Amino acid sequence: MNLIQKNSEEAAASSGLGRLLGRLKEHPLARVGPGLITGVADDDPSGIATYSQAGAQFGLNMLWTMPLCFPLMAAVQSMCGRIGRVTGKGLAANIKTHFPPFVLMFVVALLLVANTLNIAADIAAMGEVAELVTRMNRHIATLIFTLATLVLQVFVPYHRYVSFLKWLTLSLLAYAAVLFMVHVPWGEVALRTVWPRLTMNAETATVAVAIFGTTISPYLFFWQASEEVEEMKGAPPLIVDPTRSGGELRRLRWDTWSGMFYSDATSYFIILATAVTLNAAGVTNIETAAQAASALRPLAGNFAFVLFAIGILGVGLIGVPVLAGSAAYALAEAMGWQEGLERSASDARGFYGIIAVSVLAALAIQYLPVSPMKALFWSAVINGVVAVPLMVVVILLASSHSVMGPFTSGRPIVILGWVATALMAGASIMMLFPS
Repeated sequence: MNLIQKNSEEAAASSGLGRLLGRLKEHPLARVGPGLITGVADDDPSGIATYSQAGAQFGLNMLWTMPLCFPLMAAVQSMCGRIGRVTGKGLAANIKTHFPPFVLMFVVALLLVANTLNIAADIAAMGEVAELVTRMNRHIATLIFTLATLVLQVFVPYHRYVSFLKWLTLSLLAYAAVLFMVHVPWGEVALRTVWPRLTMNAETATVAVAIFGTTISPYLFFWQASEEVEEMKGAPPLIVDPTRSGGELRRLRWDTWSGMFYSDATSYFIILATAVTLNAAGVTNIETAAQAASALRPLAGNFAFVLFAIGILGVGLIGVPVLAGSAAYALAEAMGWQEGLERSASDARGFYGIIAVSVLAALAIQYLPVSPMKALFWSAVINGVVAVPLMVVVILLASSHSVMGPFTSGRPIVILGWVATALMAGASIMMLFPS
């Protein structure tokens, strides 16, 4: 840590901000690991748009996707987190060591493009929502959000910045709260969750593919593994020092599965909230998260609208750093650069440079004749292309004794991982070849 950063931290510690951060650090929420942030980042504004469209178009008949997604997404993420904690290296670093170079370059290149397009869609949604709530010009709001997330990532040490991210995860509760504002036929909800009424056609397949592609995303794999390494705080990896393995792996399992459950339940609530409001009122086409929030206002009232909007802004402030950070971890590990959000900008110039370039490139897209929804579409296509081979790589790494030693993932997790891979492969084929 350089002298300037050390002095600034000492000054912050003695200030009111330092005391506030100290109290936040002692709160039980502060002890939650990367699984919670990873889960919430999965419900970013572009994801909210996808879930809102599912609820608006199909009503209660897409609720079944969430119980199916939960064990699959949790299994894949738990393998990624386990790889990071056991080996002490991120996912890209492990791929670099154990696979041919072209595998790593292919995955990282597509990840960078997909993440930049996804960031562009997310910050556009945040700007639109801010304009709806505050009447501020959307481009000015987008600029403010972009610069704020960039400054926090580059200049605030990870152990302080992560405290803010963990508190922002509470914004997802807004979607559960919306359900108290509207009438919900809970008996019908329970029935349709396990027995939907669907016509299997191209429209149904497209929305189902979008949901699975949004829920199981490559950028989350890289983030989870790398943040487990950050959380080690210099401690040796389990493969070197197995004495703490029992407690660490229990903590990792609980953190990942609870974080994914929080994410999955929120996605369920978004589909449900839009089903009982928008679909019930005949509104069946939603293209952006901001449009979903706006459509709620005349149907569920201003309070429900504000809650929905707050949720979009809160998860956007988490999703954008995760998207930019995951790309930075992947490329820095691939290139052998110094990396980590705990490092100062002067110690990891390449790492923070990737974050800056990806976020600023996403901002530039807002001023080009490129629709944010087109950016989101191509992001989904690229994620679909990357997800399947990457999931195969994750499973092979997590089940390899040469990589993980005695800490390979258990057979049930590996089986769930292969089921998720097969499902994503089918979804990708349907997305790329819809006819």
